[in-house]
Amino acid sequence: MSSKKSNHHEKPIISDIGEKKLIKRLLSRSHYRQPTSPFFDEFYFKSLSDDAALLDMDDKYLVVTSDLLLESSHFPTEMSPFNKGMKVVTVNVSDLAAMGAEPIGFVLSLGLPHDLPLEEFDEIIGGVLKACQTYKMGLIGGDTNQAGELILGGTCLGVVDKNKVFMKEGANPGDLVAVTGPLGGAAAGFEFLLSSPSVKENLKERIKPSTIEIIKKYALEPHARLNEGLILGRKGVVTSATDITDGLASELDELMQASPHKVGITLFETMIPLIPEVEEVASVLDKNPLDFALNYGEDFELLLTINEKAFNQLKGDLGLIQVGIVTTSGKMEIIDKKGKTNTLEKVGYEHFKQ
Repeated sequence: MSSKKSNHHEKPIISDIGEKKLIKRLLSRSHYRQPTSPFFDEFYFKSLSDDAALLDMDDKYLVVTSDLLLESSHFPTEMSPFNKGMKVVTVNVSDLAAMGAEPIGFVLSLGLPHDLPLEEFDEIIGGVLKACQTYKMGLIGGDTNQAGELILGGTCLGVVDKNKVFMKEGANPGDLVAVTGPLGGAAAGFEFLLSSPSVKENLKERIKPSTIEIIKKYALEPHARLNEGLILGRKGVVTSATDITDGLASELDELMQASPHKVGITLFETMIPLIPEVEEVASVLDKNPLDFALNYGEDFELLLTINEKAFNQLKGDLGLIQVGIVTTSGKMEIIDKKGKTNTLEKVGYEHFKQ
């Protein structure tokens, strides 16, 4: 009998299904075990699978979201401690922006290696406080514990008027699909930052120094589109929304799956905004630049559906960019530069997937 280790396992493990199915598995159980509470309404139950949870507070919702970042998974070696602190706040605020909510407070939990230099700890906290100041909220609590690697966990609280909240559901056929900025910059940055030393040296020789600085900034210094979310919320014209953390294709699929109706989405390749630096990096790496926008993530732009009249009124002030249209096809498709319609696969980044 061979002693060679096999990847086969008798009992299913979480990497067999991945993060998104794991969350759905959790929600399928929790939906039926929620206690009766004056803070829970119809939108609370819907929000359990949205960007953030909604708690009923009279004419407003208290919006609550949480994100966990690990040194080994989320922080390239070139990311400064200050930017690590900034990021744990930013990823949480991005979820609030995707609901049209205004941040009011941040709770920070830290898992800290015992040998973490005190100076590095101070820089992390400096980044957290700077981000809280940027997004106009307070650091209101948290916890610390010893861990084998740096772990930053954030919980963000916000508020939104009940009649202004965004949800993933709600896209209507004929709505335009729009984003708040260019896509793929972070993906290009991570391609550079996470490459092997030999590949990185080759890239440095073939890519303009200014390009390297731009793509690194996208990867290391993300910014939540909070102002855009708040302005869109006040206008009350968004029919569905989310933020782009796992790639455009994956997030579009989320909007489709959340809809109670049979909706599809058609993208137009020529409309997807790519900065020249993304195309330069993709060319050197012999990759399709479109994949950087569709399948990587970490852009933190808002993805939304909106009627055409409202889009035309707001696109100039908010920099909205149309990338597609909502259809009745029930399918996700993309029309390429030659005018051919192709099925668009949901790839995107997903934790736990092997």
